[in-house]
Parts: sequence; structure tokens; C-alpha cells
Amino acid sequence: MGEETVVVECRDCEFRESFTNLRRARVALDDHESTGHDVDWQIDRVAAGVERAGADAGICGMPDCENPDTPLLDRQPSDDES
Repeated sequence: MGEETVVVECRDCEFRESFTNLRRARVALDDHESTGHDVDWQIDRVAAGVERAGADAGICGMPDCENPDTPLLDRQPSDDES
């Protein structure tokens, strides 16, 4: 079993659960939010590829921090653009 990296916690009740991946955590968060409760999550760590994709996309919150040279973006023009 892997190390738990995501914690989902409710601000309205005792619900608190740890997960080893984002998908399962997101499902739990959505399920508990459907009860009308205020739910939050803390992501301690993500896979290196996810971290790189986020950094290259510039989602750190800083302006102009995206990586325009990233190999993760498909820069080929679509058939509509040619």
C-alpha cells in the first residue's frame, strides 16, 4: 500500500479520510459535498508527472510562470487552423 497523500476533511462533521490517490479523494469529496456539507482537502504530494504538468501549465499562482517550451503541450495546428 502506498503512502497516503490526500486528506479529505469536513468542516461540518467528523468526516476525515486519507487517500493514496487524487481520484479516490475527489470521489469522496464529491460524495460528501452532496450531503450539503462544507468539505475541503489537503494534497500533500502528487506524482512527479502531475507536478511537472502543473508547473509547466503555470498553475502556481504566479503570473508568467508557465513553461512555453514544455513538451507536454501539443502545439500542432488542428486541421481547422491549417
